[in-house]
Amino acid sequence: AILFNYCQTPIGKELVESMRIHTHQKYIQTALSQTQEYKFIRSANEYFPADFVVDIRKDLKLLGIPGAQLVGEQWLLVRKLADHMQQVFRWFDAERKQAYSNLYTILDGAYYEKQIIDSIDAIIDERGNVKDNASEDLAKIRGQLFKTRQTLRRIFEKVVAKLAKSGYTADIDESFSNGRRVVAVFSEYKRQVKGFFHGESDSRKTAFIEPEETIELNNEIYELEQEEQREVQRILRMLTSELAPYASLLLSYASIVGQYDFIRAKALLAI
Repeated sequence: AILFNYCQTPIGKELVESMRIHTHQKYIQTALSQTQEYKFIRSANEYFPADFVVDIRKDLKLLGIPGAQLVGEQWLLVRKLADHMQQVFRWFDAERKQAYSNLYTILDGAYYEKQIIDSIDAIIDERGNVKDNASEDLAKIRGQLFKTRQTLRRIFEKVVAKLAKSGYTADIDESFSNGRRVVAVFSEYKRQVKGFFHGESDSRKTAFIEPEETIELNNEIYELEQEEQREVQRILRMLTSELAPYASLLLSYASIVGQYDFIRAKALLAI
């Protein structure tokens, strides 16, 4: 239980829970040497990359399923894991490979794949959103959306100004109903305002109307948003299938992170 509390990752904790007595000398020697090496790193105040602690095995298993689709936040975590592993591989320069040969054996059979980060960066921005230039179609759709929204805003503001001048608008001027821009008018004037009636406030004092001048533009925006969503889904599916071949490599990265965490915990306890 004491060792368990030193672990930062779920995989590290699982390794603690599955510990058993070993009699195989080679295994024991390697395990002790790994702890000894990590202990030396800590005592010498050397840095070892150990800051990736999220368990993303579920996401990585999903990546390996044909037809699956990972979303933006999941891609940011996959990128973070790949970046973390890049730091681990970089840490083991020629000198350290020799000095910490037992720790280096954890990386046996693994390799750093640059393509993973490159593919993600081409599609996903740092906030986890699909980039405008991820596809020509998406760039076009978003460009149209931007223009149409600007036009809508201009026309809408004109309508609101006109209604306010007539004294029809309520305190809040405008709001949204089902994602559409509506003007808030005093209920007694709702017949005077041309447009689509969206309902009234709970107090029945305010009516929400979509001005007739903006109905067509609102429709256009709705259609463009649906198109944008479909294109984003298509791009995310494409990225998922492009990186699916690396699912097992990424799972091995997750396992390596857990193993180093387990060794780190033993070294900390030893200290």
